[in-house]
Amino acid sequence: MIPEERLEQILQRFQYLEAAMAEGVSGAEIADLAREYSEIKPVAEQITAYRQLLTDLDDAEAMLSDPDMKELAEDEIPQLKTALPVAEEALQLALLPKDAADARPAMLEIRPGTGGDEAALFAGDLLRMYQRYAEVRGWKFEIIEEQATELGGIKEVVAHIKGENVFARMKYESGVHRVQRVPVTESGGRIHTSAATVAVLPEAQEVDVQIDPGDIRIDTMRASGAGGQHVNTTDSAVRITHIPTGVMVVSAEKSQHRNREIAMQVLRARLYDLERQRIDGERSADRASQVGSGDRSERIRTYNFPQGRMSDHRINLTLYKLDQILQGDLDEIIDALTADNQARLLAEMGQ
Repeated sequence: MIPEERLEQILQRFQYLEAAMAEGVSGAEIADLAREYSEIKPVAEQITAYRQLLTDLDDAEAMLSDPDMKELAEDEIPQLKTALPVAEEALQLALLPKDAADARPAMLEIRPGTGGDEAALFAGDLLRMYQRYAEVRGWKFEIIEEQATELGGIKEVVAHIKGENVFARMKYESGVHRVQRVPVTESGGRIHTSAATVAVLPEAQEVDVQIDPGDIRIDTMRASGAGGQHVNTTDSAVRITHIPTGVMVVSAEKSQHRNREIAMQVLRARLYDLERQRIDGERSADRASQVGSGDRSERIRTYNFPQGRMSDHRINLTLYKLDQILQGDLDEIIDALTADNQARLLAEMGQ
């Protein structure tokens, strides 16, 4: 059962926010109130619906003593008792602690792992998969740093994704993705196993991460290109090192000024992610074993081309529609991961 006092506190806060917004407040304050109002409104609606069911059930049971209403009550009571646990579960889900970063844009980083050229080609496949998924969701997908191989693979790519609930949907993609297939570079037809690492970081603002100018070292260097006319011959590439943590970011676009902006944006995201991981680690000793932990070394998924199979090892999910998945059909996987994480949180609440 959900404590009634907690439900009452939420409703009182919701009523206060409604009244405050109706009275009118300053521009800066109205934005904060509107944000909190939009977050708490679905919870308040679930509470109201749950309480209404409880009231209806009490009324129906009271009607059993009235001969004229008994038959109607006997029809209603089973329906209400069936609806009540459904409403309670929906309310519990609404009350789950929200990740403050869920609504934020995200920084996506993909790098090849073991497997040489084949790993780089697979990293390119993952990039296109996420680009197509962003298109399906109506998100804006901007590549801000990309280093390609001569075969068309990816040495490294950093992308910025903006849209509704980007991090909430993408955060489960962090980890090691493994591929099993016959590489284009393999003449003998043997299946190889390669891997690529995906990192999804919530976008950080300057207010989230205070970077002391004395804590960073900025180096400029000559950018390396794909060869020939593509080589950037100016010293425009920028490398920023955050001395206290050792985090290093490199941006090698043509504009040195733009490279500084990109590098600082990525650096803020990485430092913000480090702080989130530190807080999560303090909050839960077994956090690393949970879905969405962001552990970059965890092998999370295998894409098996000969069998047309995708297996997510965290939730033992196997789907035989690899072609559709690589075309950006990721919702079934992400929905399953989200549901599994919600079940874990509900179990923690019940402890």
